Amino acid sequence: MKKAVFSWTILFLCNLIWSFHFTCIKLTQDQVGPYFTVWLPMLLATVFLAPFVWRDFKKGGKKLKDVLIFVQLAAVGAFPSQVLMTWGTQYSLASNAAILILALPVVTAVFAFFILKEKMNRIRWISFGIAIVGVLLCSTDDIRNMDMSSQYALGNILIFLAILGNGYYNVGCKKVAEQYTEMEMVFYTYLVMVILLAPLVWYYEPGMFAVIPHYTAQTWTGMIALTLFHNFLSMLMFFKVLKYLDATQVALSNYLITFMGLPIAAFVLGETLKTQAIIGGILVLASTLILTIVDSKAARQKAAEELVNVNP
Repeated sequence: MKKAVFSWTILFLCNLIWSFHFTCIKLTQDQVGPYFTVWLPMLLATVFLAPFVWRDFKKGGKKLKDVLIFVQLAAVGAFPSQVLMTWGTQYSLASNAAILILALPVVTAVFAFFILKEKMNRIRWISFGIAIVGVLLCSTDDIRNMDMSSQYALGNILIFLAILGNGYYNVGCKKVAEQYTEMEMVFYTYLVMVILLAPLVWYYEPGMFAVIPHYTAQTWTGMIALTLFHNFLSMLMFFKVLKYLDATQVALSNYLITFMGLPIAAFVLGETLKTQAIIGGILVLASTLILTIVDSKAARQKAAEELVNVNP
């Protein structure tokens, strides 16, 4: 129980940091392009981690072929998740993206079923249902403004492909989590991402480095937060937790981002926090508590029963 509570506490903190993501992007958008916003924090995080990962690489006796799995995970999972989401939102509406992203836990659960043989038990389905209701309440305005007409079809398809990439990446990382440290997993993913994103930054946003000396305090705040917290600290904690929790559980917890992102936006950006959003947030939190307490208890009971069957 203690390990489960500890893992969920860390996961809660991860989602709290991730909920600042959209606010940080809003802080930087006046001076920083979308690709550079992703690329530079990842580059800096990669540089920070390089000395530690190189030390572990030599001590662990790993070879280059041992880390090639992250080329696949980044190219098929993380890269589409970042780039296609950016492109898709440009060709669609933000409200469409906000609703389509609700599919992420479902997509992750499907990948986890086929790749990791995880199953959605009754408690997880109940938690999932409660979270969906909560997020829908939080997203009332997005639903009202949603437009799935043909003119946004391309953007919506790109967004959904980005969600598929995200789900695949999370499940793929879970599968190899026992073989690598948290630092190694973050570093190798970011290294591939930085290489893949560099041509896009060079082609679409060639003047971004020249703008850095003119950053305002607001832009610096956003970029530093993205580098240290979103791309560095939260990902280290995320991969730590991924070693102990199922990929499906981790995915369902992502609904906390909506719950925590709304008050953060209201406080930092002055956006309005409505009553139904507060109620929705409470439901999302309740679903997480159910997963934390009831699901972990059910898992322990099942493990105990299996042990008894093995040793009658």
